[in-house]
Amino acid sequence: MLARLALAALPLLSVALAADCTRNATVQSGDTCDSISNKYGASTFQLALVNEADIDENCENLQPGETICLGVAGQDCTKVYTVKSGDTCEWLMATYGMSNTTLWSNNPQIDPECTNIYIGEVLCVDTKSYNYPSYNQSLYEAMAYTYLPYC
Repeated sequence: MLARLALAALPLLSVALAADCTRNATVQSGDTCDSISNKYGASTFQLALVNEADIDENCENLQPGETICLGVAGQDCTKVYTVKSGDTCEWLMATYGMSNTTLWSNNPQIDPECTNIYIGEVLCVDTKSYNYPSYNQSLYEAMAYTYLPYC
């Protein structure tokens, strides 16, 4: 399942041109945005952000053989973690030595209480901040009810 919030927020975010793409993946039959993110080591948010023009808000329009971008120059987090049952933001920060500022900067789809991370979501856990475009919190509040299953 792909975080609908990340995709719904994309029209409000600016993205680099496809020419800045640093890595690509070819969609295989049965792929989801989360499975691609997990397989190639790109956060779910990042995958959605750099492919906003090609992937619909539910990530249901992936076509086998299609090439998608995994990251763009300057904003390509490759240190990722796939959320499992029971995970919390506190655990992620302690395990990966991240500050809360960096966790939320690199994963702006996470709400302030960290109640919307879901099993299978791929998060950026790098201690380097990638400074993704600003995130619209009010849009999150409108969409938050759609994220399941939570941890």
